Amino acid sequence: MERLTFIITFPFLLLISWMPFGILYLFSDILYYLLYHVAGYRKNVVRENIKLSGLVKTKKEALAIERKFYRYLCDLFLEIIKVKGMSKNAMMRRFKLTNPSMLKDFARMNKSVFVMAGHYGNFEWLLSLGHHTPHTAHGIYAPLQNPYFDKYLKKVRSLHGSFLISRKKFREQFTNMQHRKELTVIGFAADQSPQDKKKNYFRDFFGHEVPVFTGAERLGKTFDVPILMAKVRRIKRGYYETTLNILAENPRTLPDYAITDFFYEQLEALIKEDPSLYFWSHNRFKLMRQTQQ
Repeated sequence: MERLTFIITFPFLLLISWMPFGILYLFSDILYYLLYHVAGYRKNVVRENIKLSGLVKTKKEALAIERKFYRYLCDLFLEIIKVKGMSKNAMMRRFKLTNPSMLKDFARMNKSVFVMAGHYGNFEWLLSLGHHTPHTAHGIYAPLQNPYFDKYLKKVRSLHGSFLISRKKFREQFTNMQHRKELTVIGFAADQSPQDKKKNYFRDFFGHEVPVFTGAERLGKTFDVPILMAKVRRIKRGYYETTLNILAENPRTLPDYAITDFFYEQLEALIKEDPSLYFWSHNRFKLMRQTQQ
């Protein structure tokens, strides 16, 4: 059944990846109408998350962000599929790194780096960072249940010189990379909601105490690897730029959770620039602590 599902879906993935961007966005406009106005995909979750963020004061403002978010969600979904049909030149033209010298400086020091990013803007195209640095780019991910889609995903990412590492195997694989003195840039999607555990670290996110992942910080301290943050911004439809900034050049010198706190402070500031580009369909507040307002 898994193989059959992939066989049926693959032609559509291929067709979308071949579409010129102009047609791709016409398709996105149609998809927006179906997803938002017809299906109402996770609309209650999106509305509640925008409300909890406290970024708007009126229902009119909240509705404006909501609609812009769904339009962007459709663009993002198709842009992710489009990666297979993009050349290196097209990717570098549409996804620019404003300060590649930062990665090159770390490469000259023979240092690998960790890069934390939120689900903001086209975070998937961050896997093209390898085009801008001597480092080999890797992203940590949870393997898909369908092995055929999982294999396809890995193959598509490798077209732009990046590779995926299962989060369950990361310690072992990164240890081997360090022993081989490989220069790597490792991407962490750092703002997902962790499983409900007593040992979770809770911190403020838009005025609410929520559990947050601390994996990038803990692994950065374990391996003594500099930790950066990637701030992705959309310049216009289909064009992005990202700026890297240093969260911790020497993670072991900082108190526990300081790096994670710094990341979330900057993520909130980035979201406030354009709230429609954040992944409001993820229930980020589902495990929040009830606090007195």
